[in-house]
Amino acid sequence: MIVLCSALGVSTSGFYDRRERLKNPAPRTTSDEFLTEKITGIHAQSRGTYGSPRVHAELRLGEGIRIGEKRVARLMRSAGIEGVYRRKKHWTTRRDPKAVLDEDLVKRNFTVERPDVL
Repeated sequence: MIVLCSALGVSTSGFYDRRERLKNPAPRTTSDEFLTEKITGIHAQSRGTYGSPRVHAELRLGEGIRIGEKRVARLMRSAGIEGVYRRKKHWTTRRDPKAVLDEDLVKRNFTVERPDVL
């Protein structure tokens, strides 16, 4: 094992520490895996439309799981899950062709010598 660690440039204590972490993952890691499965299921039930606020509400109210919305957003981001967002419609203003235009008092001259004087 020592030869392999030296060939890879890894300390032996680091190798054994990593091996132990793979055998016994941290509680947060196992919790994140469980929650990611739940989030994926909720997102699939919504036909891919729910974002993190709705998934969070479903976890809190529907499943009874206490979790923060930011954690839900982080887990969704790391799993590559996105909700559908709708963009606002942009309306273009169109002038009424029958409207009477006001007189151009500036005569299209926008250069001035000092403030408040035309």
